[in-house]
This record gives sequence, C-alpha cells and structure tokens, in this order.
Amino acid sequence: MNINIAISQKPPVLLDLKASIKLAVKTIEEVAKQNTQLLVFPEAFLPGYPTWIWRLKPGGDMPLGNQLHTQLRNNAVNIAQGDLDPICEAAAKHHLIVVIGMHEIDATFSGSTLFNTVVVIDDNGVILNRHRKIMPTNPERMVWGFGDGSGLRVVDTPIGRIGCLICWENYMPLARYALYAQNIDIYIAPTWDSGDTWIASMNHIAREGGCWVLSTATALQGKDIPDSFPERDQLFQPEEWINPGDAVVVKPFGGVVAGPLHKEKGILFANLDLEAARESRKALDVAGHYNRPDIFHLEIDRREMPPVTFTDKTS
Repeated sequence: MNINIAISQKPPVLLDLKASIKLAVKTIEEVAKQNTQLLVFPEAFLPGYPTWIWRLKPGGDMPLGNQLHTQLRNNAVNIAQGDLDPICEAAAKHHLIVVIGMHEIDATFSGSTLFNTVVVIDDNGVILNRHRKIMPTNPERMVWGFGDGSGLRVVDTPIGRIGCLICWENYMPLARYALYAQNIDIYIAPTWDSGDTWIASMNHIAREGGCWVLSTATALQGKDIPDSFPERDQLFQPEEWINPGDAVVVKPFGGVVAGPLHKEKGILFANLDLEAARESRKALDVAGHYNRPDIFHLEIDRREMPPVTFTDKTS
C-alpha cells in the first residue's frame, strides 16, 4: 500500500489561536489538492512553540515571562469546548488524516495548567488519540505540566497504524519501545529540535523500530513574530532563523527519502510504501523476535491520572 503524505513546517501566528487555526485549515485545503492522505504539523503549532523561554533571563525576566504565559493560556486549545472543530471538519471534508501539536489547557480540573499535546485526527474528523508530553524539557517545565501514559497508543487508520512522541520524548528508550510494541507503521515526531543530530536520531528510530519516521519543527524567523508580541525586538532579530524547520521523512531501517526541508516555510511531500515497515522487521524486530522477554519486561500504565476523584453522596 502506497500513501501520499505532507509535512508542513510553516509558522503559525504566534500567540493567536484563531489565526493559527485558520492557517491550519488553509494548509489542509492546500495539501488536499495534491491527493494527500496524511498531513503532519509541528510541535505546539497551535498557537506556536514558546521559543521565548530559551531567551528569557532566569528570574530577571519574570514579569515578561508571566505576561507571555497569560497570553499563551488565553490562546490554548480547549478540546472539550470544540476549539479543534474547524480542523476536524476540514479533515473530514478533504478525507485527510491530520496530526497536529498544540498547547492544551486543562479545562476540567485546574482550569489553568497547560499541556504540550499532539492529536491524531482521522479522515472522518474524529480525534483518535490525544498524547500529552510526559516530560517537558528544561525551561519547558515552566510552561507545561506532565502528561500521563494514556496517550502512549498506536492507532488504526485507513493508511496504517500511527503513533506519536513529542520532541525529546523520542530520546526516552522506553517511550519509543511502547510504540514499537504496538505494530507501528508510521512513527511521527513533531519537535522543536533540528539539525544533523536530530536527523541522525530519526534515522536511528527508523532502524530500531522498523517503521517510517516523519518529523518536523516550525521554520521560523524573527520577522515571523507578530508586532503585537511583547518586547519582541529585545528577544528576536528580524532576519535570524530561530528554527530552520528541517522536516524529514526516513524510511524503515534508515535512510532519508525526503528532506530535510531547511530554512523554507513550506511543505514537504513524500510517498510511503507501508509494506516496507514490516519487511524491514524481518532482520530486526525489537518488540518481536529480536527481544528477550525472559530477561527484559516492560509494564506501561496507560490509565488516566486525574489529580482528584470526587465521590458524591447518592440518594
């Protein structure tokens, strides 16, 4: 089975959820014209990765950091409220599977905590899986809470079995193994990382897992930061490349077949042969014949971990 995929590394409108959703829908419409069956967006695309956290001075820029976080919280995705409906509707209209990263707000319990989330939306517009990043990296811990294991799932779609890990989660061997052990065809790694080392890691995962690997960050320059961004010119230079994007497609058992799309605010297209994944595991199947379950055993708790359970008196 051969499928057509697209990876968008176009920048969103930073800190503007409604405008970023409109851009996502426009991109869905654009790639649908190319007979695309799967579209991938970067980490935290809605409404943009908080790149400022790597530039603020610890402690010294706290007022600015608090101001930016408030804007981010006010533009985070509330899935239960239907914020993703325009994207789900576009996916269904164009019969397209969409994988998209976002800042998700915990509207159920705290009403304030944000999560770094990626969702898989099928070609009927149904959200098949929501994965919250289980370990934010370094200053990201001042932005996002810790997700639980409930999203460590590989889901069935009409174009194969899809699983996702976000950015440096892909350096967590047991998290990767959790996906390998679910008969994965397409492994998707939305990220903020880029460059040769990251691409080498994607090659390693493709070889280790015997799966197609799709990854991208957001291609972003200083001039893409909106004028409304507080103290923009103190943090960013207009012509600097904050992130080159580096969208890439790696075939099972390793080898780049498309990309990296470097310093281009565009879309990477590729064609995947799904059978190649299972063929590659004849030689190396780390969750099958190349495993020693008598020596190594992994247990994964995929229960949701709510912060509180309420028991109300019933009559």
